[in-house]
Amino acid sequence: MVGIFKKILSKLFKNIFKKKKQLKLGIYGPPNGGKTTLANKICEDWLGEEMGTVSNIAHETREIQIKEEISIKHKGKELKFNLVDTPGIATKIDYEEFLKSGMKENEAKTRAKEATKGVIDSIKWLDEMDAVIVVLDSSKDPYTQVNITILGNLEARSIPVLVVANKIDLKKADIKKIQSAFPQYEVIGISAKFGNNLEDFYDALFKVVK
Repeated sequence: MVGIFKKILSKLFKNIFKKKKQLKLGIYGPPNGGKTTLANKICEDWLGEEMGTVSNIAHETREIQIKEEISIKHKGKELKFNLVDTPGIATKIDYEEFLKSGMKENEAKTRAKEATKGVIDSIKWLDEMDAVIVVLDSSKDPYTQVNITILGNLEARSIPVLVVANKIDLKKADIKKIQSAFPQYEVIGISAKFGNNLEDFYDALFKVVK
């Protein structure tokens, strides 16, 4: 009886340690860089469904969103992970910015409060990440306090990073500016909206997430 009990315990412990924790891949960046658009594209490609709602108004994503057990098969390789789409990080969130987009005062204040909580949650979740995709708008100046803060925090935690220069379909897009701003990282130019250059994106992702 004792022998059978030992075998059961041994099998149980083997199963516990065999189960490797699911890799968490986070999508970070400032508001309106295209994080959720990219998350949706990844989920559509490999799960056949979207991740979240996209809007031209900043801070549409105000809560952490997770899609579990995504499996990417690319050029004979496979990558499994949980995808974590985070609210856009900002140093200042003013409800008056939402008023300009046509919201009523109460709605604007609620949105600002939710967006602020979302930023705090995003930063807290950094400690959970195994690798991070930082999505930047390639038509905007990359030398911002927000971008430097995000990448500085990732570097301090030694988290592997892939920098995505999104919106290369825009006339003002300038990938070289982002490469110059953050030369320590590989920068991949894509258009998440139109699916441009995703082959190179997936190639780079496999290199970063080892």
